[in-house]
Amino acid sequence: MISGIVATGAALITPALIGSCAQSAITLTLLDRLGRFQTRIEGPLSGNVLLRRAQYRCADSPDQMSDIVRAFLLGKISNQRQVILRARRDLETDDNTAQSTLSDIAQRLAHILHALEQESAIDIMRGLEGEASRIYFSAFPILIRSPDPELQWHGRSRRPPLDRFNALLSFLYTLLTHECRSAAESVGLDPAVGFLHRDRPGRPSLALDLMEELRPVLCDRLALSLVNRRQLRSGDFKLHDNGAISLVDDARKTVLTAWQERKRDERLHPFLNEKAALGLVPFLQAQMLSRHLRGDIDAYPPWFWR
Repeated sequence: MISGIVATGAALITPALIGSCAQSAITLTLLDRLGRFQTRIEGPLSGNVLLRRAQYRCADSPDQMSDIVRAFLLGKISNQRQVILRARRDLETDDNTAQSTLSDIAQRLAHILHALEQESAIDIMRGLEGEASRIYFSAFPILIRSPDPELQWHGRSRRPPLDRFNALLSFLYTLLTHECRSAAESVGLDPAVGFLHRDRPGRPSLALDLMEELRPVLCDRLALSLVNRRQLRSGDFKLHDNGAISLVDDARKTVLTAWQERKRDERLHPFLNEKAALGLVPFLQAQMLSRHLRGDIDAYPPWFWR
């Protein structure tokens, strides 16, 4: 499937090839200046009724979807931990306090991963995810090295984001959500029926599931890189009368260009044992999930960043 993001006001369309599905349709997603979904333009869906029936049966069976939920979260928290470990390695060697704090955070995430491996109750696994996210984001005051006070970390906020860095994260998460939605549809899955995220009218729950293990690497690291390299400064954001914060047009172009470049980076896929561009990973993971639901493979293999 070929998917694209049209950012209203940015005058930029960024198509991204997902897989080699020449027979699939073209999908364009239109967002407003805040990165909020407006509409989609798409061709006919490549649905697979047998695959979707298997997806629905699994989503109705807590025992069946427990393993899938655990796999999503193992991938997410492991990748969060890798972001912390990479940041600790890149810190100045004389910053012992920061290195010690990051080491402690990485160790606490490792304990949660161990607990998650032993757990089968989905609600408890969701609770472990929440605790891991709280611990992970507690490292951001160290990870953000911008001289601008307005870009410092004050906690995660969304709908709407209450500061500039959260506005940047939310914009990137929106881009990734639509990549994952297109990936799910391209292999014949229903993007509205997830496992980790509960069903809700209008919400692409499966796309949100698929993006969890990719957020730390594709979005969080890119946001940190843009801010720490001073490609984005506090003046690149606009405060609206209703309290919402958005990127100005030129800054949005900067983010979208960096997003496209990031997706071209290649990493070894741990299950396929082949290198793949990061932009292909949502499609590959959707494909792995569909193979598991069809019974072709015993379990859904998370994508671990190394």
